Amino acid sequence: MAKEKPHINIVFVGHVDHGKSTTVGRLLFDSGNVDEQAMRRLKQKAEELGKGGFEFAFVMDNLKEEQERGVTIDLSHKKFVTPKFEYTIIDAPGHKDFIKNMITGASQADVGVLCVSATDGVMEQTKEHLFLCKTLGVNQLAIAINKMDAVDYAEDKYNAAKEQVTTLLRSVGYNPDEIPFIPISALQGDNVVKKSEKMDWYKGPLLVEQLDLFKEPEKPTNLPLRLPLQDVYNIPGIGVVPVGRVETGIMKVGQKVIVVPARDGKGVTGEVKTIEMHHEQVQEAIPGDNIGFSVRGIGKKDIARGDVLGSTDNPPSLADEFTAQIIVLNHPSVLTKGYTPVFHIHTSQVACQITELVKKMDPVTGDVVEENPDVLKNGDAAIVKIRPTKPLVIEKQSEIPHMARFAIRDAGKTVAAGMCIDIIKKQA
Repeated sequence: MAKEKPHINIVFVGHVDHGKSTTVGRLLFDSGNVDEQAMRRLKQKAEELGKGGFEFAFVMDNLKEEQERGVTIDLSHKKFVTPKFEYTIIDAPGHKDFIKNMITGASQADVGVLCVSATDGVMEQTKEHLFLCKTLGVNQLAIAINKMDAVDYAEDKYNAAKEQVTTLLRSVGYNPDEIPFIPISALQGDNVVKKSEKMDWYKGPLLVEQLDLFKEPEKPTNLPLRLPLQDVYNIPGIGVVPVGRVETGIMKVGQKVIVVPARDGKGVTGEVKTIEMHHEQVQEAIPGDNIGFSVRGIGKKDIARGDVLGSTDNPPSLADEFTAQIIVLNHPSVLTKGYTPVFHIHTSQVACQITELVKKMDPVTGDVVEENPDVLKNGDAAIVKIRPTKPLVIEKQSEIPHMARFAIRDAGKTVAAGMCIDIIKKQA
């Protein structure tokens, strides 16, 4: 059996109308991942809707409403195989109201491509998306300076946009020297999969070549074992079978494990009997593996979705209270002390109360703007203290970043996103 290629999640971000969907569509089409016939149908449809030129975007934007409005609303996932990697492309919306999906996308992404239009340069959402990528741990980036056709493929226009983005990257905490810039025209197909005749001044990789230049994300096998439960089944003849994805560490048959908070809030312990992946028994599971397993000593009623499994010698952290860095994205009014929305952390959803607004920061520089602010509004970044209304597992960003990130939702909207920077643990 051929060895599976390493898998990478990639997210395309950037301001609305800067060409994310078109770039992705062009990438899939020119590399033969979407066939001519499907493309012709989309082209016809684009013209019927009076949106000629949008056919590439339609490859990703397959929701009817999006095709009529010409904007991306939901996240769509597409597979894309390069010589080195198997990519899952997450096309993140640029539109303001769709930023919640962008969070879900970015928090799953290993690498990102930021699309910036050569005609506009850096815009409001370019900043916001870049800051989110940084906050949510997207460590590898490439910048596609798009719409070069609209500026007659001029090198000085590319350099001007590049300079703007370089300043922004630095201010957010990325090192611009490590980030490739690629001039493209997604609409015309320049430098996406095919080398452009019109920009012989550019000597770097094509966008498709850049995808193989990213580094494979390291699997955090050296961190403590953390496996958030997605579901718990009771299978006749086998017993209790929890399923979930290993986030960090290694899980082995015979290992002594603890699941917390579990039903009693303190955790239940047992021993791993079997681990199954893709319907085959395996001896161990590593980060990224989706597995089902059976544990001696743990009953169906003891555990549930949102609980986290770890090894008994380094159990998952139960927070009595935690401190987090958040960015407010989409709150209908203002966010104040005492606010108790639902926090989505790994597989758990728990109402948590914001007990203190410690300080407000400049989202771009990270400097403190105000100590103990009364309110936070959209666009504000802040350090806050949070108290879960029931036992909750979360880890510090500095220790286990994969278990530190969360989204804050209220009435069906993501109002904020953030990461845990400190924990006061529950005393056993």
